[in-house]
Amino acid sequence: MKTSTLVALALALLLGGTRMMGQVQRIGYVNSAKIFDELPEAKDATKQLERFAKPVQDSLAQMQRTLQDKVEEYQKKEAMMSDAGKRAAQQELQDMQQRARDYAQTKDQELAKQREKILNPLKEKILRAIERIAKAEKYNFVLDQNEQINILLYADVKEDLTNRVLDNLKRGK
Repeated sequence: MKTSTLVALALALLLGGTRMMGQVQRIGYVNSAKIFDELPEAKDATKQLERFAKPVQDSLAQMQRTLQDKVEEYQKKEAMMSDAGKRAAQQELQDMQQRARDYAQTKDQELAKQREKILNPLKEKILRAIERIAKAEKYNFVLDQNEQINILLYADVKEDLTNRVLDNLKRGK
């Protein structure tokens, strides 16, 4: 069973059970991707990450071009090379390929750390704003519905808190 189906089933059971006990639960939802996209600080963070990633992408592209040139050169000369020469050239190509993989892996890890360092404070800020709105407007649950996460099967648009959260964040509360 899919995780989203399990979550929907759990929510249905939860809501059904609490209604039977005479309690009404308020549920709202947000589109976290829209909030993030429209938050000015998020745009700045994205630019920072792009500035970090661009030189890495350029270096990787250069390594790939150099490797491709070496492969083509090897293929042209292969027929005239001795077995020892072929082995040496193949080893050189494998070493170049391994260096490129190692570089990419190292830089991916660095980028992940940088992304976490830059984005986590924004995520926390957004969550605090969602919590403020939920408490102020007496919502018991706030779900997320965006392009990546879709556990919300139906929602009345009047329960969409996205714009209220954005307003709250933009006002700086």
